[in-house]
Amino acid sequence: MHTILVIGGYGFFGQRIAAALIASPGIRVLISGRNLDKARSACSQLGLPVENALAIDATGSDAAQVLRDAGADTVIHTAGPFQAQDYAVARAAIAAGCNYVDLADGRAFVAGITALDAEAKARGVTVIGGASSVPALSSAVVDLYRGEFSRLDAIRLGIGSGARAPGIATVQGIFGYCGKPFRCLEDGVWVDAYGWLGLQHYRFAAPVGMRLMCSCDIPDLELFPQRYAPVKTVTFQAGFASAPGHLLVWLLAGMVKLGILRSLSPWAGPLNRVSRWIEPFVSARGGMFVELSGADHAGQPLQKRWNLLAGSNHGPYIPCGAAIALAHKFARAETMPHGAMPCLGLLTVEEYLAPLRALKLDVTEVPA
Repeated sequence: MHTILVIGGYGFFGQRIAAALIASPGIRVLISGRNLDKARSACSQLGLPVENALAIDATGSDAAQVLRDAGADTVIHTAGPFQAQDYAVARAAIAAGCNYVDLADGRAFVAGITALDAEAKARGVTVIGGASSVPALSSAVVDLYRGEFSRLDAIRLGIGSGARAPGIATVQGIFGYCGKPFRCLEDGVWVDAYGWLGLQHYRFAAPVGMRLMCSCDIPDLELFPQRYAPVKTVTFQAGFASAPGHLLVWLLAGMVKLGILRSLSPWAGPLNRVSRWIEPFVSARGGMFVELSGADHAGQPLQKRWNLLAGSNHGPYIPCGAAIALAHKFARAETMPHGAMPCLGLLTVEEYLAPLRALKLDVTEVPA
């Protein structure tokens, strides 16, 4: 049996990942977190023995020993937000001889995971940061079409949510940089964009349709200019299903930029609760897009536009696909590179989406 320990296994992403892995032959799932009662409750809900729950402070000095005692082969870290975290959990996994996967979406955190490369190689383990919609799925889509381009000039990415809000940790991570500058490559020049500003419209494929979108900071903005050099433009926008809600966050982000508000972090909890209250009145549909432009092998202009559409409020579950797919690879003892790396080139689009077949998802390639 391959033992997978899910840190934050009773949270929004963790519980869904655990539920998907329980049915897999050859995998033993442990639910962990700082709150043992919550871990035991999650085990009961998932039909696991309560002995599969354990309390762990993954940043504590004894974390590596706890992982060894638990017999963990792979650790999946879902307890964000990651923007303010260091690599203590990953280092504990390495010390325990475990593979490590996280769902981080923090730009510096994911891009900097390579700092652990020598340690991970020395222990013969695989450490993967950013196993989520970005950069794992976004890069898989770019890789899918990359061979059709002789020159890739621009990569434009975006996600429009449905009504259901993700976990509070995700919201805290997003709100932490609202109104604050981050670097973005535009026409070959690094320029400043501002979190949840730069308001624009984007039309997803039907039935999602038109959405308001704003600039957001993600690992792809750092990683893609390196991976797909000499690409000249890499951008990312995101938007809420509720136009009034989106405009409120846009307005508040503007107040942060002007110095009227210091940060939107204190607003994360209240606005997350409000989003849940209004969920029945907002569209349950969301989507993700990847747009590529450049030249084909005949030197002619080429554009590709890929949409992933989610119905029934299934959009927030999409980030779980990478961790589930990677867990299956580890459990099957597939050859994986040793070392520490962002989740780039490790999964195809098909592999990423395979664990999500039960969700209401539709992949569409539409004219750009």
